[in-house]
Amino acid sequence: MKSIRFDFVVTVCDHANERCPVFPVRTKRLHVSFEDPAKAQGAEEEVLAVFRKVRDQIRAFVETLPQVLEETKDER
Repeated sequence: MKSIRFDFVVTVCDHANERCPVFPVRTKRLHVSFEDPAKAQGAEEEVLAVFRKVRDQIRAFVETLPQVLEETKDER
């Protein structure tokens, strides 16, 4: 991976944000924190509801990602 140039690195959980390897200065890091649905507790329906909520949040984020990346590319 050392020879691969990344323009952007997107992390979507706090663990990845904290543990993500160091990237060159020109790499723009973007972090969005989502609840970890694997940690959801309760009845099956309650846990499923958490997974669906996070799925929908990630979908909404991904739909805005091209615009977000375009806006942040000049900040590098």
